[in-house]
Amino acid sequence: IDEIEALSSIYGEDWCVVDEDEKIYCIKINDCLDQPKWTVCLQVILPPGYPTAEPPIYQLNAPWLRGQDYMELANSLEEIYVQNLGESILYLWVEKIREVLVEKAQSSDPEPDIKKTSEEVDEDDGGDFLLDYQPIQEDPIKMLNYITSESQDVDEELPPIHHGNPITDRRSTFQAHLAPVVTPRQVKRVLEKLYENKKIASATHNIYAYRIYCEGKQTFLQDCEDDGETAAGGRLLHLMQILNVQNVLVVVSRWYGGILLGPDRFKHINNCARNILVE
Repeated sequence: IDEIEALSSIYGEDWCVVDEDEKIYCIKINDCLDQPKWTVCLQVILPPGYPTAEPPIYQLNAPWLRGQDYMELANSLEEIYVQNLGESILYLWVEKIREVLVEKAQSSDPEPDIKKTSEEVDEDDGGDFLLDYQPIQEDPIKMLNYITSESQDVDEELPPIHHGNPITDRRSTFQAHLAPVVTPRQVKRVLEKLYENKKIASATHNIYAYRIYCEGKQTFLQDCEDDGETAAGGRLLHLMQILNVQNVLVVVSRWYGGILLGPDRFKHINNCARNILVE
C-alpha cells in the first residue's frame, strides 16, 4: 500500500488504477516531459505474494515495442527483479524503462514505427481511428505443419478442451480456451478442433501460445501466434512463463465489436488467459 501511494504521488496523472481490488495498475512512461517521442505503458498485476514471494505480472504496451526491443527491455526488468528479490521493485522498473526511452531519444534511432497489423491503433498513438484492416486469411495452424510433418501418421489423442468465461467490453468479446498438450501434434489437433467451431473460426483474432516441457532435454518447446494482433501472442507466452505453466495450450479468441479498446484489449487477453489457467 505504501509503495502504491508513493508511486501515485510521484507520477501523478501518468499513474492509473485499472482495478483496485485485483491490484492492476498502469503507468505511462515517456522519454521527456515536453514533447515525448518514445512512450511505453507498463501495466502490472500485483499478486498476493508480492513483493516477498511473487513478482508482478506485467505487460509492456507500445506500438513500436516488439522483437529485439521487447526482449531486451523484458530481460532488464527480469534482472532487476532477481537482483532485488523480496523488495518493492515497481519504481526501479519504471525508471529503468524511462532510462531506455531517453537513450533511444538521444540515439540515432528513427521515430517510432506505429504501423499496426490489428484493427486498432493504441490511444498513445494520438489517433482513435480505424485502419483499413482485413483479418489475415492464412491458416493460423499452417506454421505447425513443419514441426508435425514427421508424425503425421501417428494418431495423437485429442486432449480435452476447456472454455473460459467470456469478457465483454464495449461490444468486443474475449474468450480463452485451454487444453493440456505434450506434443506439437496435439497442439495442431486442438487448433483444428477449435476451428471446426464456426464462431471461433470467425473471430477477428485467435491468439495462442503453448509451452511443452521436454523431460529428456530438460528444456521447453514453446511458441506463439499473434493472428494479426501485434505482439499479443508474445505477451500471452510471457504470462505463461511468469506463471510457470507447462504442457498446456492457451487460445484467446477476440471478436471485435467496432469500438476501439486501445491498450485495454491486451489486459482482457491476459486476464482471460490467467483466469482459465487458474481454473
